[in-house]
Amino acid sequence: MAEQLKNIYTYDYLFNLSNKIKQNFEDFQSDEFLDSIFCKSWEEFELKQRMRHIAICLNQYLPISYENQLEILKKVSKEFSSYEAMFFQDFVEVYGLDDFENSIKALEVFTIDSSSEFAIRQFILKYEDETMSQMKLWAKSKDEHIRRLSCEGCRPRLPWAVALPKFKKNPSKVLEIIELLKNDKSKYVQKSVANNLNDISKDNPHLVVDFVKKNLGISKELDWICKHASRTLLKKSNEEILQLFNLGKSNHVNITNFNYDKEVILNGVLNFSFELVSQETLGNLRVEYEIDYLKSNGNHNKKRFMVSQNYIDSKTKTFTKKQQFKNLTTRKHYFGKHYLAIIINGKEFIKKEFILNDTSN
Repeated sequence: MAEQLKNIYTYDYLFNLSNKIKQNFEDFQSDEFLDSIFCKSWEEFELKQRMRHIAICLNQYLPISYENQLEILKKVSKEFSSYEAMFFQDFVEVYGLDDFENSIKALEVFTIDSSSEFAIRQFILKYEDETMSQMKLWAKSKDEHIRRLSCEGCRPRLPWAVALPKFKKNPSKVLEIIELLKNDKSKYVQKSVANNLNDISKDNPHLVVDFVKKNLGISKELDWICKHASRTLLKKSNEEILQLFNLGKSNHVNITNFNYDKEVILNGVLNFSFELVSQETLGNLRVEYEIDYLKSNGNHNKKRFMVSQNYIDSKTKTFTKKQQFKNLTTRKHYFGKHYLAIIINGKEFIKKEFILNDTSN
């Protein structure tokens, strides 16, 4: 079983943190700090709770002004990196909302070795104009991590982060950032641009359709951004997006030799296969399958999965797939009638019923 992310905060990790702070602030009470970290509730805390707890303890054992706290933490942060170092940003989020200037400078420093994408959102909510103006400046930075922050931080629906309701409704300020970054040569930044656009597509699909219309075919990098930004719209079979990616034609395709398991057991797999045939070259096809999962209330919930999206330079093509039916934290399976459908270029071609059975009795 994979190690839980929260367990990155070992005693050695936090002892090292304590030691680095002590080197920059001689009055730091290292032993007391560590005792406070490993309190009675520590084992119950999840990852983000542990980050917040570390931030609170840092504030408690750095009894100096916020500005001076930041000067110490900026120096110390250079010794730590990746997601586990995000307690530095969390410190700013908790204690720095009333000091915009110093907090923004600190988040810029912290993001280089980690990421300030979560903390910056509280500043967007409180100081929208000032923060977005700063993010425009960050979008022109020489450092790709700072440029990425300018885009990632204002995603309307950034996962595991507080949402930005105004930007979900009207993402015009976000699109200004995207325009500054859409030709960025860094893949790290390109991914953020595409993910931001994909967020926007969930509330304002027409804006992403317009973006693709204007930018598709200009460069290899922009083509990649357009495609990755359109993944939700493609899954939803948005007709305009399908046409823009030359995925509108499917009437020339037929499905033959469709075989599937009519009965599946929990913790087992659904096996299925099919062949695409045409009197002409199959061409540019997006092939997906969709499962209608039975819910506890007797209704069904559709989930679509990718099989292939490319140009098929032949008149036939066979696909063989399997889908696991194992309970997960994100999905619980219910015994009874389910459905399997094959989707080609957004069009449902075939749909069949199968049963999920309980073999425990």
